[in-house]
Amino acid sequence: MSTLAAGIAVVNALLLLHTAVNLRLLRVPRDPTPTAEAVCILIPARNEAGSIAGAVRSACAQIGVPNLHVIVLDDASTDGTADIAAACTHPRLTVITSNSEPPAGWLGKPWACHRLSELPAAVAADVLVFIDADVVLEPAAVAATIQLMRSQNLDLASPYPAQIADGFVQQLFQPLLQWSWAATLPLRLAERSQRSSLSAANGQFIVVDARVYRRAGGHTAVAAEVLEDVALVRAVKRADGVGGVVDGTALATCRMYTSTADLIRGYSKSLWSLFGSPANALLSSLLLSMIYIAPLPCVAITAAQGNPGTASLWAVAWCAAVLSRLLVARRTRGSLWSVLAHPAAIAMLLWLLARSWRGRRTGTLVWKDRVLA
Repeated sequence: MSTLAAGIAVVNALLLLHTAVNLRLLRVPRDPTPTAEAVCILIPARNEAGSIAGAVRSACAQIGVPNLHVIVLDDASTDGTADIAAACTHPRLTVITSNSEPPAGWLGKPWACHRLSELPAAVAADVLVFIDADVVLEPAAVAATIQLMRSQNLDLASPYPAQIADGFVQQLFQPLLQWSWAATLPLRLAERSQRSSLSAANGQFIVVDARVYRRAGGHTAVAAEVLEDVALVRAVKRADGVGGVVDGTALATCRMYTSTADLIRGYSKSLWSLFGSPANALLSSLLLSMIYIAPLPCVAITAAQGNPGTASLWAVAWCAAVLSRLLVARRTRGSLWSVLAHPAAIAMLLWLLARSWRGRRTGTLVWKDRVLA
């Protein structure tokens, strides 16, 4: 038991160190130098009546991007999304509607993004910006990201927005998003590596050089991918592009879910694809349980058994995990109280992962009123 405790303490200490180094190296778009490039902000939207106005207005209000088009594709919404978007009248804005379903081999979001990318203004653009309909951009968000890309020779940048989480469950779970890549992914190496495991992005906000996007196959290359954002980064890197996640905390906010039920449905639809196979998912679940869930109860168990040395090792393992979460929470404006509940957040992740695989096997995964094959 003491050997196991020592091993996990070392692993968590190394992950803590990796988190600290990663956050120091994390690229931050800060310079909103105006760009003369043609830029197209593309917003796929399906039943987003509650959020689309904020996304559209913030996109149209971008500064430092004089040659800008904003295009919203209303994807067969039934809640008046298109009307709300069109009411945000602006010379930069175009709203189009579609009632067609995705063709065979396509999921809804990649199909919507593909159609947006084929519109004349997007075809003529130098830079494409994809944002979700629940994202609100700061005025200099796009200009600052383009400046970072050009100055650092990146072909794609995915600024990770600050996540707005309401309620106990969302504040517990949502911070795992940023923590997952900050703690485990070597960011600078990942920008250039073509290893599929070394890729991260957030489809809420992606900025990509248009020529590289098309060379990589665009969204056609990720037509059936549930995690189309990560798949797009992989496609770009296969096409000899460079890029990945950057710090978008000061550039954008996103309220992914407005209820616990939506959060459960949202993660259930996609987590099955996270580890590639049921075997990998099971192995990863066992490792996550041992590294992040086991230490805290093992502190109490070994202390009660009269093994203070082993209890101390388990305590070190737990503290290292909590400190890793704390570093990320402070950097990304995440919930600070949830840091101490890290084991509970991991437990919820494993439950959602199992739920996702069950839905995948039974063909019951649904998102935005569409069945995911």
